[in-house]
Order: sequence, then structure tokens, then C-alpha cells
Amino acid sequence: MMYIGLDLGTSSLKAILIDDAQQVLAEHAVPLTVQRPADGWSEQDPQSWCDAAVKALGALAAAQDCSGVTGIGLSGHMHGATLIGKDDAPLRPCMLWNDTRSHAQAAAMDAKARFRDITGNIVFPGFTAPKVEWVRENEPEIFGRIAKVLLPKDYLRLFLTGEHVSEMSDAAGTAWLNTGARDWSDELLADCNLTRDQMPSLVEGSAPSGRLRADLATLLGLPRAVVAGGAGDNAAAAIGAGVVEDGTAFLSLGTSGVLFAATNGYRPDPETAVHSFCHAVPRTWHQMGVILAATDALEWLARLTGQTAADLTRDLGAVEAPGRTLFLPYLGGERTPHNDAAIRGQFLHLDHATDARAAARAVLQGVSYAFADCNRALAATGTRIESALATGGGARSEHWLSMLASTLGFPLEVPQAGDFGAALGAARLGQMAATGAGIEIAGKPLIARTVQPDAGLRAALADGHERYRAAYDLLRGIA
Repeated sequence: MMYIGLDLGTSSLKAILIDDAQQVLAEHAVPLTVQRPADGWSEQDPQSWCDAAVKALGALAAAQDCSGVTGIGLSGHMHGATLIGKDDAPLRPCMLWNDTRSHAQAAAMDAKARFRDITGNIVFPGFTAPKVEWVRENEPEIFGRIAKVLLPKDYLRLFLTGEHVSEMSDAAGTAWLNTGARDWSDELLADCNLTRDQMPSLVEGSAPSGRLRADLATLLGLPRAVVAGGAGDNAAAAIGAGVVEDGTAFLSLGTSGVLFAATNGYRPDPETAVHSFCHAVPRTWHQMGVILAATDALEWLARLTGQTAADLTRDLGAVEAPGRTLFLPYLGGERTPHNDAAIRGQFLHLDHATDARAAARAVLQGVSYAFADCNRALAATGTRIESALATGGGARSEHWLSMLASTLGFPLEVPQAGDFGAALGAARLGQMAATGAGIEIAGKPLIARTVQPDAGLRAALADGHERYRAAYDLLRGIA
């Protein structure tokens, strides 16, 4: 038997085909674009996800005989507000996870104690609920036509199966889920002028949610495979990385940055701005610190300098004690630990000697300090990370990994195949749904290398981190 994993990312949709031994038989990626019509806005056309899925699945079928596919798993970027009418068509472009226009609505919700009490989380501007409230206040004619609110991967599921279904890990990022009870909160929905009927039904990520539509199966040359509940992108990456047992962790250097720790119980602490969400498998939760610009910050510098990110980082050499130049990577606000949608990035202590190379070092170090802030916030909840798997596109930079390990003070393990971590996790969930297998199939990947902290740099990096934190306090005061 074979299984497909689809990972709907911000910049591309990735698809992989694996066998029972979880060996990758074929893979394909289709690029996607983001529209930013105003400052703080970030949108995508949901139809582009469907078109990309058809291309990716068709490419898998062209590369490999897929007649043995029995399970498909879905992963996707979280928090997006995909609003659909009675005909299942989108009413407007999807407002993405990094869309912060609804900061006022988020603050108003967060001021009501019941939101933190029930969800276990701050209501961040990037979450789904404040986005829908923004639509209610600014686009009332659209709000009045909402039949269902779907998360991005769940709109893709609707296209693939015809079913309105979500699962616990993604739903936990809406600000409408009772995270401890793993169910929608009627109280919070009513507070937002919505009802349970406008929400998708819920299944666990490893459970079936439907089957591939007959017409699509015929078009693509695929069987009518079971489609699993799946997971939000970070929970799926954790399944792909084997981060399921209590105390295991990963660090993701993608467009955004995530420091993720699996937990065997529900341990919310909203004051830290740490996310406490359901995991993709039953009776399991996770915590994570999230920064909004990781590799995105480096790509910004690349555009500014007219170089590529690879050019900027190619010859940085060994990690050194940080210089005076500081970079605060808050290009579109920040989540953990600041919960500040209005804050923006800054370079500090520039001089005539600051060139593109020095700026690149400062950007990498600034993102590393933002991860260190996340680590402090996780520690404040009682979660201690001893080591973490390193995933995402930024993990290809040995310099950055070494800087991160030394800044955070724990080793980073680099999997042999990290680029398709969330897609692998989705495929594993598809395997669980199709076969009834448990988390025992979500083993840790083979490790290519381990990047150890440089103890000789710890004092200098800790001092730099304190200067970074002081710069944030100053920036917040000015703002």
C-alpha cells in the first residue's frame, strides 16, 4: 500500500508519495503566491490551492503507479479565514496566518477572560476568529452570507472530498476551540455572532474524514483513498519528525519560525504568549513559541540588497561573538512572547563599515534572539527543551544552525530529509487513517548530523540577547 501527503504551505503546495516502510517514492511541489494589498494584509486565492493540488497529484501519478494508494493526509498553514457561501464557493480571498489587520478585534476578544479561559491562548491578530470579526465589521454583506468558515487545508479537503471537516490541531488556532475538551465552544462562537452549524465537524488528525471524490479520482488516475483529518502545518511537521512523546521538540526555520514541544497533557499559560494547542493524535497536546519572520527576514534583506539569500549566507564562516549591530525581525509584528501586531523591525547601530555581509549576520542573529525569547517563554510554562530537531529551509545553513544552537544552549539535530517534514507527517496521518495504525509509525527520522552549542560563545551571545531585549523595550516605548 501507498500513502500521499499534501502540505499546503504559504509559498508552495508540496506532495509526497510513500510506501508502507515510509520510503519516499515520488515528490512534487507547485509554487503559490501571496497578495499584500495593504500594510499588514496577506491573502491568497483558495482556488489556487485546488489547482496546485491537481497539478501535484497528477505529477505523482505520472511519476509512479499510484493504484495502491489507500490513504491521503493533509497539512496546511494555520489560522487562515476561508469564508464560503451556500454553494461552497469562497466569498473573498483567504486572510492568511500573517495577516494582522484584525489587531483591534483581537485585542477586544482577548480582553474578555473567557477566550483565554476556554482556548488556553491569547487571541492573536493572526488567529481566525478576529479575522472573521474584522469581516463582520468591515464587510458585513460578506459576513451575512457565510455558510461555513474553513481553515486553508480544510477548504482543500472540501475540494478533494466534498466534506466540511476539520481536526483538533488546526481548530485550536481559531480562538473558537475548547482546547482541553477538544471541541468547538458554543459560548465563544456566539460571542462572535456565529453558530456551530457554520463550523466544520471535527475529527482527530489520524482519523478518516472522507474519501477522494469519484470524479477527481478518475481525473487523476487515483483510487478513492481515505482522506485523514490531517493537521496544521506545525503539528504535521511534528508527526513527520517523530515529535509526539512528551519532552520531544523541533525548531522550524521556515518563512516563520516555530519552537515546538510535544506534551502529554494540556498545560495552558496564555500570559507567556506560548501557543497551547491540540496535537494531531488523540489525548496529546503541544506548546510552541512562534515568530512571524524567520527566513522571511533574510529574504527581505536579499530583496533590499539585490542579492539572493544564498549569496548573503554563503561565506559567513564560523559563528563569532555578535557585533554592535542589532536587527529586530518584527517585519509584520510578533507573537511569542510580545503579542504585538503593530511593532515593526529595526536595524540599530549601523555605521560606515556595515556592509551586506554584516547586515546578514545581524539578521540571522536577530532571528536567533527571537527564538531565544520563545525558549524563555516556554521555560516559564515549565517546558524545558534539551535538544530539538531542526527543520525548514533555513536549516540548510550550517552557520545559522550553529548560531542558533549556541544562542539557545542546546543541540540541534538535522534530519536526512527535512524539506518535506510536514508532507511526511500528513502522509503518516493518511497511513494511520487508512490502516488503523497508531503513533508507533511516527518514528524519529534518520539524523544526518547534530550541531552542538559553542560554549565559548555563550556569554557573548547572552549579553547580545540582553541588548536585543533592551532594544525591543526601547522600540515599544517609542511606538
